[in-house]
Amino acid sequence: MFFLDERAARAASTVLVLVGLLALVYLLRRALVLLAFSLFFAYLIWPLVAIAQRILALQRHRGTAVAVVYLVLILALAGVGAALGPRLSVEMNSLAQKLPEMSRQIQSGEIVGTVLERRGWASERVHAIEALVASHTGEIIDYSQKAATGVLKWLAGAWVIVLVPIFAFFILKDAGQAAAGIERLIQHPERRHLLHAIGADIHVLLAGYVRALLILSFVTFVAWSLVFLLAGVPYALLMAALGGTLEFIPVVGPLAAGVIVVGVSFFTGYGHPWLLVVFVLLWRGVQDYVTSPLVMARGVEIHPSLVILGVIAGGEVGGPAGMFLSVPVIAALRIVWRRRVEVYRMRKG
Repeated sequence: MFFLDERAARAASTVLVLVGLLALVYLLRRALVLLAFSLFFAYLIWPLVAIAQRILALQRHRGTAVAVVYLVLILALAGVGAALGPRLSVEMNSLAQKLPEMSRQIQSGEIVGTVLERRGWASERVHAIEALVASHTGEIIDYSQKAATGVLKWLAGAWVIVLVPIFAFFILKDAGQAAAGIERLIQHPERRHLLHAIGADIHVLLAGYVRALLILSFVTFVAWSLVFLLAGVPYALLMAALGGTLEFIPVVGPLAAGVIVVGVSFFTGYGHPWLLVVFVLLWRGVQDYVTSPLVMARGVEIHPSLVILGVIAGGEVGGPAGMFLSVPVIAALRIVWRRRVEVYRMRKG
């Protein structure tokens, strides 16, 4: 009878444990996504909580400080909504009223011909392009319907967003006690040191990543709003808000925002859609090679190919939420791997 040696048995058991953990993570992915978003929200407002504790002398009453910050945020959001809400509502209603007619014209290829004729294209070329668009309309609509269905399905379960600030409240209030309790469970000094080092690195990573996303989103919204309003782009604030929001989803979000902005401007008769294409491409260069390196945490330095692979995998597992979480998860795994390698080298040395 064949028996595995001790090393092979240990390797096999490790693989089985990893497979079991991955299966458990997949089964609990919705709850874990909720926990992850709560953690991100907690990191987002933690600086405000620290300021409130210092100003209001609430060092020993963190729960009260969190409640004060929540109240201030609610009032601030209400103020922003009152200032920008009416304009955004008008633009959304206007675009929604035009969508059925735009859909009809797209299916017939008429809208493409109309836009091209305005730009002086010859009638023969226009008719040829109209026929080409009309012949592929079914495929385009089918793909668009699938994409819209996926987004609506995700939004249908987005009611759990209400739970995010609730969980974040308890994370902010009791995170220190929970971390100390977990640390006390580990008796081995080396493992405790390893856990502490990993936790400290991930803390810096998440704080920097959340701060960077917020800055990138805000900068995109402000820059796009100014440029679109000055250039007379249709639905300027709505398109800028969409661009700022999609900045939170790596790779796919900015790409989708650019396509939507250019597409809407093209099909609503804007006179300079190609200038918008140039602007969107230049803006991506500024964000990816200037702004992002300045504000992004060092721990998020990941090869672009790995980011793209992670975004695709995250989308398959968790939809838009999985895309959003893919980069910090990869960065956190990179931290764990690096710390483990350091410990291994210290033992060998």
